[in-house]
Amino acid sequence: MAVKTSDFPVKQRQINEDVASGNFKPCYLLYGDEAYLRLQNKDKLIKAMGVDASSMNFTRYEGDACNPAEIIDMAETMPFLSDRRVILVENSGFFKSGCPELADYLKNPSETTCFIFVEKEVDKRKDIFKAASKLGLDISCDEQSEDTLRRWIAGKLKAEGKTISPRALALFLGRVGTDMSNISTEIEKLVCYCIDRNEITDEDVETVCANWLTGRIFAMTDAIVERKRTVAINLYYDLLALKEPPAKILALITRQFNLMLQIKEMTQNHKDKAQIAAAVGLAPFLVGKYVGWAGNYTIEELRDALELCASNDEAVKTGKLDYIISVEMVIIGCTRDKQPDNCFPK
Repeated sequence: MAVKTSDFPVKQRQINEDVASGNFKPCYLLYGDEAYLRLQNKDKLIKAMGVDASSMNFTRYEGDACNPAEIIDMAETMPFLSDRRVILVENSGFFKSGCPELADYLKNPSETTCFIFVEKEVDKRKDIFKAASKLGLDISCDEQSEDTLRRWIAGKLKAEGKTISPRALALFLGRVGTDMSNISTEIEKLVCYCIDRNEITDEDVETVCANWLTGRIFAMTDAIVERKRTVAINLYYDLLALKEPPAKILALITRQFNLMLQIKEMTQNHKDKAQIAAAVGLAPFLVGKYVGWAGNYTIEELRDALELCASNDEAVKTGKLDYIISVEMVIIGCTRDKQPDNCFPK
């Protein structure tokens, strides 16, 4: 799991203090992978500044088609019957690709305009990042540590008059993942389900919080061994969006093909389902499923699939390949249409 940047708590407290005092900086840059934190801070600032979508002194720009000259013109426009004009710029790409015009403007902007920039990715080497940081405050809204998430979840439940044991909390995180938006939604469901009780139990979590994260992982590996490439790729990128580590995903793919190879070899040696289940540690009812999958591959193809997984993992660890791309290459290699001869890339 990713670890939050060391200055996140300090900068978050600064934003909270600005909101409470009403003394705002000329510029805020909210960036990072955790969309929930970006959205929360954006909404908090906009609300505290007393503007909304219908306000004459609020303008929102979004997407990579944002025109820097238009943004600068609006920034130079005096606010109407107010001390402040607020300009929100979201997902512009300016902080990744660069924007010399805005970078120069932010060095000496209008004193009556406050900028809020919201971006997923930034390049801290770009002049616009340096200018925005110097003018105001930048905060990296990255995935939070497990300890931070545990405290946050407990705090949200406490605010609702609920408690949860460490065991139930661990079960909850294991089921719903680390995406804060999803966690928040699942907390609401738990609170409603336990409306007449103060304590949330393991049974409550198991009943209310569908194990959809694990379900997606297995749906992806199922699609791979069934050679459904498009389905597998789409599920893979869904899992990445939910912050599942590529290394974990690759390990699960490797495990799936390793099981198939073992089961195919034992089937050819006339082992029955009970013997196979005991040998590989699967429930007997699952063995038939794996036997069917293994029937779509030759022994050589299964071995080559495992070799592809191992070689790509090694390429990542030696710095020759990016992990995200390496897993995609494995999925593509393992979902090629069945050919008379071995077709796995070396």
